[in-house]
Amino acid sequence: MEFATKTIHAGQPSEPETGSLIAPIFATSTYEQAAPGVHRGYDYSRTNNPTRARLECVLAELEGVEHAALFASGLAAENAVLQAYLRPGDEIVIPLDVYGGTYRILNRVFQQYGCVIRQIDIGAPGQLDAALSSKTRLVWIESPTNPRLLIYDIAAVARATHAAGALLVVDNTFATPLFQQPFTLGADIVVHSVTKYLGGHSDLVQGAVLARDPAVFEPVKFLQNATGAIPSPFDCWLTLRGLKTLELRMQRHADNAEAIARALESHRIVRRVYFPGLPAHPGHEIAKRQMTGFGGMVSFELDGTVDEVVSFVSSRRFFALGESLGGVKALVCHPARMTHASIPPEERAKLGLSDTLVRLSPGCEHPRDLVADLVEGLDAVARAREGVAAGAPVAVGA
Repeated sequence: MEFATKTIHAGQPSEPETGSLIAPIFATSTYEQAAPGVHRGYDYSRTNNPTRARLECVLAELEGVEHAALFASGLAAENAVLQAYLRPGDEIVIPLDVYGGTYRILNRVFQQYGCVIRQIDIGAPGQLDAALSSKTRLVWIESPTNPRLLIYDIAAVARATHAAGALLVVDNTFATPLFQQPFTLGADIVVHSVTKYLGGHSDLVQGAVLARDPAVFEPVKFLQNATGAIPSPFDCWLTLRGLKTLELRMQRHADNAEAIARALESHRIVRRVYFPGLPAHPGHEIAKRQMTGFGGMVSFELDGTVDEVVSFVSSRRFFALGESLGGVKALVCHPARMTHASIPPEERAKLGLSDTLVRLSPGCEHPRDLVADLVEGLDAVARAREGVAAGAPVAVGA
């Protein structure tokens, strides 16, 4: 079954009682039992719910495994993995470029419990091998990363991780299972912020954890029930709806991202563009090998000041200034003051996160409109700068 067909048919038969093509929302907390402990697979909706179970089945099918657990947010999903596998004294290795929420939960929650976080340049030769030890329990990567869209060789990282006796966790949020299949490359656990591309419409918050090995999955599944950080049946139903157009949406996101990246590459006040589809991207060849598409995200560094960045991101016509990504409406973000603000400025500098970095999540609008919106804003910044230099200030964001 091809991917687009799976998003519509996998685990989604017509509802048997009425023949409804779309499964109902099972908005119930509890289920009638024939006798104590004798039920039809469901006893309490924290433990399991038919709408949630259907979505878990679909996500597992899309990632090519059998086990999936849904959570109330992406960070709740991350927390379940970390809580399942880290104990005081255990070590986790993460890359320099990582989502701000992941940095925060590790450095401000799990570190205080005695866990050791080793943040390294995983793509640099020898650094991963040097960071691994007998105490390493997890290696955690994103590829592409958030926000600089760096690419890591997942198969190579998996080999090194397994040689050290650790588990590899891959955050596949940016690539989605359409463009990347981490389990085929050696991942042990895959996490998603379902909020983003899988939901796809900026109308829900949700996370997922997937695994191939039932022994690896069981501790996470236990915590899903034991800690109760589950999504509502309605949010699960929304994700099921969103998944049906995942391939169509991702192709438009990716096409828009490429058009934008190429336009930004040639603009005079853009210092650097981060998009793995560009031949100049250092991870381009790896991305070509392990991905079937380059994704829908673009980041770039403005050759200017923070004030110019703030004016630029705050004045776009089609790119709404907001947190998150992956929806049908385009979003622009200033990571230093938004998604990665939890990382102290001195740490951001060490990690290579520039204060003039801009992250773009192109939506499903027409690429000409999105490119024109960005170029117009960059041109306004350039004109303002030139006007100031000539002694005649010009307002930015016109």
